[in-house]
Amino acid sequence: MRLRDYAVAMAAYNAWMNDRLYALCAALPDDERKRDRGAFFASIHGTLNHLLLGDQAWMQRFSGESVSMRAPEEELFADFDALRGARRRLDGRIADWAAALPDDASDATFSFFSVTYNKHRTLPGWAPIVHFFNHQTHHRGQLTTLLSQLGIDPGVTDFPWMPFFDGHQ
Repeated sequence: MRLRDYAVAMAAYNAWMNDRLYALCAALPDDERKRDRGAFFASIHGTLNHLLLGDQAWMQRFSGESVSMRAPEEELFADFDALRGARRRLDGRIADWAAALPDDASDATFSFFSVTYNKHRTLPGWAPIVHFFNHQTHHRGQLTTLLSQLGIDPGVTDFPWMPFFDGHQ
């Protein structure tokens, strides 16, 4: 499998899950989204915000831009609709980036500075891409737990059941 194929599939999964989870979260009152539930990023809103923040930082790195993130808990948007709009725009950017990933991306090395750990790292080219998508899945898992604790069923979240595969045998 080419790294590009993996990235395109995972970008589709990312967008599918984000659309579904944001729709569920939109039905909650703002104070419920922002209530501290003891999660790693405190609340549903905090978790959604961290996902956007992390994805934005990685896309900045992948694009050779300066990383604007100052801390992993930094709030980008207090307003849910603004957060949701930024999420949709970034998911489109992720899909475009994945589709344009060069064939040799796996073979290159990738160096970056981690704001979270205050350290420089150099990794094989495939490793930050795998981490990027794994990070999304990890924190969305936390989000589905928070929703489940509120009695909200996030439905099927398994990769093979996303619409990306409809029509494929």
